[in-house]
Amino acid sequence: MDDLSFAWAAIFSVKSNAILIARDGGVLGIGAGQMSRVDSSKIAVRKADEAGFDVTGSVLASDAFFPFRDGVDAAAEAGVKAVIQPGGSIRDEEVINAADEHGLTMVFTGRRLFRH
Repeated sequence: MDDLSFAWAAIFSVKSNAILIARDGGVLGIGAGQMSRVDSSKIAVRKADEAGFDVTGSVLASDAFFPFRDGVDAAAEAGVKAVIQPGGSIRDEEVINAADEHGLTMVFTGRRLFRH
């Protein structure tokens, strides 16, 4: 299973504004339960770092769309290379542009996994 597919399958088990970072078939960090998706992204990166993982070259899964580009910007700054998310934001074009600017692969699933 490739890392994007693995991350998408794994994030289904995480509740509420979940961000999951994975590489080589394993989870590196999870951020969840925040009011802000960018905060969940930053927490996932911090948790990976605290566990001794370098997120460079990893992938990021989001259980719901990115309402703004800041979550993608934060992921790229940390070294993430690809993002999988449902899409569906009124700002999808802005989020896609952010991914393009950073050279990230962006996959839209069309399926939201966000739940409480």
